[in-house]
Amino acid sequence: MLKRVPGTKDILPQEVSSWQKIEAIARNTFFRHNYQEIRPPLIEEEALFNRSLGETAEIIQKQMFLIKSGRDVYALRPEGTASIVRAYLENNLDKKYGFMKLYYIGPMFRLERPQKGRLRQFHHLGCEALGSQDPGVDVEAISLADNLLKAFKIDKFQIKLNSLGCSIDKRRLSEVLKGRLEAKAGCLCEDCQRRLSTNVLRILDCKNERCQELVRQLDLKDRHLCPECKAHFLQVREGLDILKIDYQLDPYLVRGLDYYTRTVFEIRHSALGSQDALGAGGRYDNLIKQLGGPDIGAIGFALGMERLFLVSGLENEQARKDFVFVITLGKEARREGLRLLYRLRNSGICADTCYENKSLKGAMRQAHSLGATHVLMIGENELKKGTLILKDMVSGGQKELDMEKLLREFKC
Repeated sequence: MLKRVPGTKDILPQEVSSWQKIEAIARNTFFRHNYQEIRPPLIEEEALFNRSLGETAEIIQKQMFLIKSGRDVYALRPEGTASIVRAYLENNLDKKYGFMKLYYIGPMFRLERPQKGRLRQFHHLGCEALGSQDPGVDVEAISLADNLLKAFKIDKFQIKLNSLGCSIDKRRLSEVLKGRLEAKAGCLCEDCQRRLSTNVLRILDCKNERCQELVRQLDLKDRHLCPECKAHFLQVREGLDILKIDYQLDPYLVRGLDYYTRTVFEIRHSALGSQDALGAGGRYDNLIKQLGGPDIGAIGFALGMERLFLVSGLENEQARKDFVFVITLGKEARREGLRLLYRLRNSGICADTCYENKSLKGAMRQAHSLGATHVLMIGENELKKGTLILKDMVSGGQKELDMEKLLREFKC
């Protein structure tokens, strides 16, 4: 028997309603913040991610799903931001609209070791606000993420916040880190010893306990920030305080991608264990220019949908309201059942029937397993009287109704 690819998951029918509920809540929340949906392709040129994410990024070095066709090399998208920026520029949205707020929902792909909350095909819902460096946009993005999580009935999450500063500030921070850590290089893990010469900021994001301990001894503050970046970050914090958004400053917080500048944030939940990030984001003021566009700022974030389900109170809620299962006994009753199904469905009621010629007992078991809220039974006696039997599957009660009263019962 063939099996699914490791690190992927079948989203089964009984789970889909929960996914749809999360998506519906997300779309409604984005709509209220005036974000518009965009749907870029799942496949992009490999060069897009090499240029935007940074060639030393772990995603580029180890986690890209690549497709080679002759001289062309394509990649299944590992994240959404680069694709959104590419679409924004290629379709001249920067020229038509200038500042735009976009959101997306869909699968991403990373070739990594599958574990709890981390799959090779996973799903993000995220957003990007492109065309502004205003700190008010940072405040809106973080408050939007906070609103989404609360709408998903998630509590006890933490928002970690930091500023990396501009490109010059990041270089200054890198120099400080390299100078302080070179003498302790032998105590770093193998990956961080390599990062010391390739991209020292990544050491701050290492999960190795010994590396984390060494990093905490550095006593990092905001001394690397220029006056403009300090002022920008202060306005972000003031805006969050006005909105009473809870956050914690974390001077060791960096993002694993090269394009981030200034504000970065991460949302964590202790129930997820060591892989505790529900989502993350930040500002990327240089990426649009780097990909051939104008010199304008942008900020965005993404939430991992699989991880949301692990801590959300929505997972087991059913989206379905009335669901009527029609059971017919006999050939004539089946004809009447066909008419009833048609009428119920066209009136907006979810309805189904048994197509396996089961007995009454077997059909009732099927109705129960499908989650029917009501069962309609029609037999020879009911046809003669022009009535039906309606059984409430929740209370267990049942009653006999004529056709018109039944239709009024479901507002048909």
